[in-house]
Amino acid sequence: MRVRLVWLAAAGLWFARLCFGSVGFQEVTVPDPPGKPIAVGIWYPSSAQASAHPLGMFSQMVAPNGGIAGERLPLVLISHGAYGSMASHYDTAIALAEAGFAVAALTHTGDNSNDQTYLGTSFNLIDRPRQAKVVLDWMFSSWNGRGHLDERRVGVFGFSLGGFTALVVSGGTPELNRMALLCSTRPDAPECSFNNGRQVVEPKPVPARPNWAHDSRIRAVVVAAPAVSFDFGPGDLKHVGIPVQLWRAERDTQAPDGWNSAVVRKELPGPQEEHVVPGQDHYVFLAPCSAALAAAVPQICKDGPGFDRVAFHREFNRLVVNFLAKKLKGEH
Repeated sequence: MRVRLVWLAAAGLWFARLCFGSVGFQEVTVPDPPGKPIAVGIWYPSSAQASAHPLGMFSQMVAPNGGIAGERLPLVLISHGAYGSMASHYDTAIALAEAGFAVAALTHTGDNSNDQTYLGTSFNLIDRPRQAKVVLDWMFSSWNGRGHLDERRVGVFGFSLGGFTALVVSGGTPELNRMALLCSTRPDAPECSFNNGRQVVEPKPVPARPNWAHDSRIRAVVVAAPAVSFDFGPGDLKHVGIPVQLWRAERDTQAPDGWNSAVVRKELPGPQEEHVVPGQDHYVFLAPCSAALAAAVPQICKDGPGFDRVAFHREFNRLVVNFLAKKLKGEH
């Protein structure tokens, strides 16, 4: 009986790949009246023929505007880290789309590779989850493929500051005044030196008690190297009562475990699935660098001696897909 079940599972995966054939891709602009329009990349299963197309400094095999294959597709939102873009985790998005997910990766307004006007501000921390919710609302109300989505199966993937964003939109309520406490005790912490030499101006007034954006449609979250997690104090993650897959780099110099991932582990109300990448630093979770990106921003492309980021991402993406498939699609 077990052999038959394994065969059926394998046959199902083969049939899904046969039907989907490739990955479709769209670039859209989502209206956001309180701010600027939000650029979003959307990947999804497609039966159209894929070919190589540029995305930022990467090249991806996709079918631009190809027809959507499948019904009741789970949706995964991707939130990038500081200075990132919709392209930051394109390989993970493709792996999810190949497995039957729709994926929406937003380029955060004011905190991306072309625009850092919000970077380092409290407003950025407040606005990022709001932007994520705006994109989720638009996907289900206005995207031309919305009829293929299942609103009951929504997940979020977040890296670095995107990990903070994912935890907030999933129910977390940070305390912005906690960062001053961290810097008074650990002035050399990377979070405390982040704005050194930069003129930081809040783009809009920040309320004493922010109205943090949450979305009850989210059913699972993947968080990689979460940053500014010290802002979550006792009880601040108690409402993130959904399955969490937590990733961290053992030698993270940008979001050290002691006051970031360790805080998330402690404050989440239930057990989480945790993975540690031995001997590596923060940026290992970004898509493997192209030659152009490595030349332009070498610091995010250098890994530890002998480490193969391409090989790691095959396993990383496999485990992310498996976790979300189990939690959102009921697949084991």
